[in-house]
Amino acid sequence: MMEAFVGWLNNIIWSPALVYLCLGVGLFYSIATKFLQVRHIGDMGKLMFDRNSSEAGVSSFQAISMSLAGRVGTGNIAGVATAIAFGGPGAVFWMWVMAFLGASTGFIEATLGQVYKTKKDGQFRGGPAFYIEKGLGVKWYAVLFAIVTVIATGALLPGVQSNSLTASVKNAFDISPWVSGIIVCLVLAVIIFGGVKRIAKTAEVVVPVMAIGYIVVALIIVFMNIDQLPEVIGLIFSSAFGADAAFGGIIGAAIMWGVKRGIYSNEAGQGTGPHAAAAAEVSHPAKQGLVQAFSIYIDTLLVCSATAFMILITGMYNVTPENGDAIVTTLGEMEPGPGYTQEAVESVLPGFGAPIVAITLIFFTFTTIMAYYYMAETNLAYINGEKRRVWTEYLLKFVFIAMTLYGSVKTAGLAWTLGDIGVGSMAWLNIIAILFLTKPTLAILRDYEAQKKAGKDPVFDPVKLGIKGADFWENEYKHPDASEKKAATGTSIEK
Repeated sequence: MMEAFVGWLNNIIWSPALVYLCLGVGLFYSIATKFLQVRHIGDMGKLMFDRNSSEAGVSSFQAISMSLAGRVGTGNIAGVATAIAFGGPGAVFWMWVMAFLGASTGFIEATLGQVYKTKKDGQFRGGPAFYIEKGLGVKWYAVLFAIVTVIATGALLPGVQSNSLTASVKNAFDISPWVSGIIVCLVLAVIIFGGVKRIAKTAEVVVPVMAIGYIVVALIIVFMNIDQLPEVIGLIFSSAFGADAAFGGIIGAAIMWGVKRGIYSNEAGQGTGPHAAAAAEVSHPAKQGLVQAFSIYIDTLLVCSATAFMILITGMYNVTPENGDAIVTTLGEMEPGPGYTQEAVESVLPGFGAPIVAITLIFFTFTTIMAYYYMAETNLAYINGEKRRVWTEYLLKFVFIAMTLYGSVKTAGLAWTLGDIGVGSMAWLNIIAILFLTKPTLAILRDYEAQKKAGKDPVFDPVKLGIKGADFWENEYKHPDASEKKAATGTSIEK
């Protein structure tokens, strides 16, 4: 009964309207920003390694690590497998399209997260709830987003990650999901009780190592089957446009699942990225916007592609559309998920496939679960307002850990459906909000570009741009060079 209701609700939220809305908004912002995801790719790479931080804010590198911790998770392994299983190889192409277009959407929402951030309990906090209230002036809508996000990231999404983790560990090491689930929850408790700084420092170390290691494994698999690479690339493109004989009839499913899993993985437009972006210490919001846009490339064009090529080049996948007959049944009755990737690696490196993917998933999913907690806590802080209700924070921690454990032992189908509901609900609310805030965000981009052209290190001044509600930047922000200039001139330089 519960699964039927959850499935019905998911079908409403994830109607074709949301898929085409995500694609349309990404295309709109790509054109409106003159394809910044191409023009500013050099800046993205440079800004990503900025390590300037403060007591209240983390560095750009830590922020992108936190953001990637949220983006790079089970969606990059199990999610890609699911997209291929239900949409065919063509779904991979539409994941790439969603990443390219979504980079512009990611820039918009991350920049807004920086503009309207605030300092609460000595730490930067920000995200859609903050820019909806301060930018749009619609308090009830901001509260609605915050409540939905607390529920989504605090209860619905953690289980998707822990489910894939425990399933892969069971497959690789024959360890009970209960055992691995409890261990995950214990380690998670130590980190989340340590606060955002501990989350940022953990992500800063773990994320780069796990992503690079996984891509290296993928390159080994691809190079060992390099003669099949042209055929696989051709299959992806032909299937995406219905030109392949076997997959020509499921082009709609390819688009639906490619976009759906693309958004789940790279989070463009979903409203999760702005939370990490707001935590960064930068001199201009567009800087972190560009950094977050680049994280979408890393997530989908690198990590998701690594999974896709491993699965497709080894032929270790099934394709069974939801409302149709099976097209490919190489793996028999295997449920779509990390098992596809494990079988792909196993086919080339016997005895190593299951353990390698399981260990990778442990890092991928664990860091994502950490990021989800940070987002839930940030929105709870928004709901609490000026008062800090400590009991609500402890309640969130308890529910979060309990739902992580619950997801560890539940069926993958239910876990993924609940996760999709959370992602879709946030995406609907966030995309509508950022569309109404398009004008000031484009003005911020032009200001950044003008200062760069003049040879300056861009510094944000909301008053000059006529942007209201950017209280931190207007009243509290101090340029990093302020102390040096004060010593030289005897004056204080503040915004």
